[in-house]
Amino acid sequence: MKISIITVGKLKEKYLKQGIAEYTKRLSAYATIDLIEVPDEKAPENLSEADMTIVKQKEGERILAKIAPDTHVITLEIDGKQLTSEQLAKELDQLATYGKSKIAFIIGGSLGLSDEVKQRSNYALSFSKMTFPHQLIKLVLLEQVYRSFRIVRNEPYHK
Repeated sequence: MKISIITVGKLKEKYLKQGIAEYTKRLSAYATIDLIEVPDEKAPENLSEADMTIVKQKEGERILAKIAPDTHVITLEIDGKQLTSEQLAKELDQLATYGKSKIAFIIGGSLGLSDEVKQRSNYALSFSKMTFPHQLIKLVLLEQVYRSFRIVRNEPYHK
């Protein structure tokens, strides 16, 4: 299975880089992991709704350019479906069972995802109704994907 994680913006925090590197290494035993960062669109603090839409559209174009047509897309959205770790493991296992060997998780920038990216999505996933820094969610996502592989294989880790 090939898993891409496409995020907006460059990761800067050392502690997050270390955690992401650790889970990427752990996941390499189960899948090919491709971490893709697309540039965020520079935007001032006080944007109008129209300007926010333009920023999201520009970031969305960059995201969509990184997705192959045969890729199953899972967007991380605050209004997406919340799953337990076991449910996520089952979803990923079912995708593999039914021949979906390319999966892309999409994490938007600070303003969220464009409508075009949401339309391309096959599944909207939410980790919480709370708002988190998108770079922190990248680490949480990698940990949950790793946990999913361990659950599916009945390997120790998940408690």
